[in-house]
Amino acid sequence: MSEHGTGLRARKRQRTYRAISDAAVSLFLERGFDTVSVSEIAEAAEVSKPTLFRYFPTKEDMALHRFADHEDEAARVVAGRPARESPLTALENHFLAGLEARDPVTGLCDEPEVLSFHRLLYGTPELVARLHSYTARSEEALADALAAGPAGGAAETGAPETGTAETGAAPGLTARLAAGQLVTSQRVLATANWRRIADGARADSVSGAARQDARRAFALLRTGLTPFA
Repeated sequence: MSEHGTGLRARKRQRTYRAISDAAVSLFLERGFDTVSVSEIAEAAEVSKPTLFRYFPTKEDMALHRFADHEDEAARVVAGRPARESPLTALENHFLAGLEARDPVTGLCDEPEVLSFHRLLYGTPELVARLHSYTARSEEALADALAAGPAGGAAETGAPETGTAETGAAPGLTARLAAGQLVTSQRVLATANWRRIADGARADSVSGAARQDARRAFALLRTGLTPFA
């Protein structure tokens, strides 16, 4: 198959993913996650049930498809950062830019459809549990990027390289520990921002506090949790 044909096929698959996910989320928001059947989702997306399951093995995956693009986001930021910029600085700048852009992933977004989706997500135990698998994959991807070694060295902290793998292909323990703390910190920040918005605050009115919290979190990561040592 030609490169052009392969590209068309990939775009068609992405459109189908999006159509199924959008249909599912629309029904979930309207009627609740538990009351919507797979058959109803397939009908709304105008696909057969076998086709639906080829794209999404579970209802939870249909709802959380919009998170799929963010699974390796932290890893991509680290891998693509400018020379001599540390991973921590790159991730902090990226998160702060997300706050400024009101990226829903940061929790600082008060658009009605985003609020509705977040209420669905955090109000549905099955979705919260499934979200943990996305978080685990994000940590794994970030650990791989950290273990691959800094683009421009670890000049900011003087810390040793984390690229030596202790068990061959797997990233080192230091990289895994760092990835876990970084991903968890961003999740906690996003949840705190979402709670502010869910309580009725406007994004513009709490953006300053959100930025302050983010800077504090990354400063804490830089000190190695010294206040709690």
